[in-house]
Amino acid sequence: MKNLYLRIAPDSFHYLKFILEGYDNLAILSSVDMKKGVVRLRYSSGLESEMFKLLKSIAGRLL
Repeated sequence: MKNLYLRIAPDSFHYLKFILEGYDNLAILSSVDMKKGVVRLRYSSGLESEMFKLLKSIAGRLL
């Protein structure tokens, strides 16, 4: 499992969780610091390419 830490808009947490669940739980999302919008994504290294493609496509909605 790989870890990726991101800073998103705090009110985007549930949106990101919903999207990840829609992709058959592509990653496990957990909050690190909700006030600052810091989250951790845990995902399989074999899904790294898919993970970054998805994040790139929704990046504007997470800010």
